[in-house]
Amino acid sequence: MKQQKPASTIQKALNVWAISVFIWSIYRYYFKTSLPIWFDEFIAKPMVFLGPLSYYVTRYEKKNVLAAVDLKFKNIRADVILGLVIGLIFFSAAFFGYLTKYHSLTPLVSKLSISWILFYILISFASGISEEILSRGFVLKRLYEESKNVITSTTFASFLFFFLHVPILFSNPKFTGVILIQVMMTDIVLSFAVSFLYLQRRSVALPILIHAFYNLSIYLFI
Repeated sequence: MKQQKPASTIQKALNVWAISVFIWSIYRYYFKTSLPIWFDEFIAKPMVFLGPLSYYVTRYEKKNVLAAVDLKFKNIRADVILGLVIGLIFFSAAFFGYLTKYHSLTPLVSKLSISWILFYILISFASGISEEILSRGFVLKRLYEESKNVITSTTFASFLFFFLHVPILFSNPKFTGVILIQVMMTDIVLSFAVSFLYLQRRSVALPILIHAFYNLSIYLFI
């Protein structure tokens, strides 16, 4: 009988990713958007995205989780500045798209309040932390370490990031028609951009900041 080769590091990492996506898909299939968004982002998503990851890193890689996913704060000032600049580009594009559609800020202003804005800022960062740690700090890092190829690892990680969003894209009634296509395309562009930046900076802090701005623009303008 031919002996099977042991799974490689990247195969194991992709298995962890697949487990998270499978559980997340089931969660979305049954609950869709019926549960509060704070439950999704503060409880469900961290458990599903970060739980299996943390178990794998501590049990099998024998590493500190923060170090294993490149959650670093050494150059945080530069990351914050760059994250603000790039995040504002996504934010501005969504803002002008909103103006083009409604020709007025009245619908937006009517729902704004300090508590509303603070709540969605926290929600945006919570979502960015879970998704970027899994997609960039865990999956992309290991793809690049095995292939040493920026284009290949970035492309593969970006499509995995897209599939991570499929359950919410097709279970949220806000995402239909042209809006659905726009969000899908923007997800791909966002993923490529933050993937290249992550490999350049080797810190997941910058992708989290950019992702948070992107999320906030969706909450505000879609």
